Amino acid sequence: MTQPGFLRAMRHTIDRRAFCAAGGLLLAGCADTTARASSQAAAAAQLGATGKLRAAINFGNPILAKRGAGDAPQGVSVDLAREAARRLGLPIELVQFNSAGNVVEAVKARQVDMAFVAIDPVRAADMEYTAPYVIIEGAYLVRSASPLQRNADVDRAGNRVVVGRGSAYDLYLTRELKAATLVRAPTSPEVTNQFLAQNLEVAAGVRQQLEADATRVGGVRLLPGRFMVIEQAVGVPKGRTAAQAWLSGFIEEMKASGFVADALRRHGVEGAAVAPRGSGG
Repeated sequence: MTQPGFLRAMRHTIDRRAFCAAGGLLLAGCADTTARASSQAAAAAQLGATGKLRAAINFGNPILAKRGAGDAPQGVSVDLAREAARRLGLPIELVQFNSAGNVVEAVKARQVDMAFVAIDPVRAADMEYTAPYVIIEGAYLVRSASPLQRNADVDRAGNRVVVGRGSAYDLYLTRELKAATLVRAPTSPEVTNQFLAQNLEVAAGVRQQLEADATRVGGVRLLPGRFMVIEQAVGVPKGRTAAQAWLSGFIEEMKASGFVADALRRHGVEGAAVAPRGSGG
C-alpha cells in the first residue's frame, strides 16, 4: 500500500472508531436519561397516588418550619417540598402538624406522602429514609440557680427531664436515660412552659427552640454543649422504595447545589449545618 493510501486507511479507521465511540456515549446517555425518567415516573406514581404530593410540615421544630405572614408555612422543609413537587409535576399540599410524633403517626397511617423527620431506629420500622439534609443539636435547659452544670449531670436520680412526646429527643432519651425520669409534654414547643409550670429539673429539645424560650421567660440557662446530634431527613411510608430512591437523589442534589444552605440563610436559621453529601443515619 502506498503511503497516501495507508494514511487514508488509517484516517478511515480512526474516524470509524471515533464515530463508534461517540455512538456508544450517545446510547449510554440515552439509556441514562431513560433510566432517570423511569425512576422519576415511578416516584411520582407513589408520591402522587392521590393526585397531589401531601408533604407533612412540622411546626414543632423551628429549624425546619414556622408560620409566616398570614400563618403561611415557611422554612427549609417547605422549600424542599415545593421543589420536589415542581420536579415531579405534582400539585403540593402542605399538611401541617405541631409535633414530630403526630407526623410519624401520619406517615404510618399513609395520610401523608413525605415527611421531614429526624432519623431514629424506632421510626425505621414504619418509614423509608433518605440521607440527612440538615444536622441540628439537642440541648438541655435548666433554671439559673440549678446545681446542674454539665450534660453528664442530668442522668441522676431525682432529675425529671421534660421532652416533646414522640420527638427525636424523646426516642433518644428513652433509650439513654438510666436514672433520671422522663416527662412528656404534648409537643416540643410546650416543653419549656411545662418545665416551669411543674417545677421540673430539666427541659430537653432543639437548641434554637430552647434559646428562644430562655430569652422569652428569663431565669433559665442552657447547659453547654449538646447531648445529641439530630439528623433530619425525608421519610416516606414503608415499602415506597421508588419514592425513597428518587428523593434520596433529590436530597443529595439539593445539598450539593447549595439549595439547602441558601434556604437556611434565607429563613434566618442559625446553629444548623447542611449534612455532608452521602451521609446516612
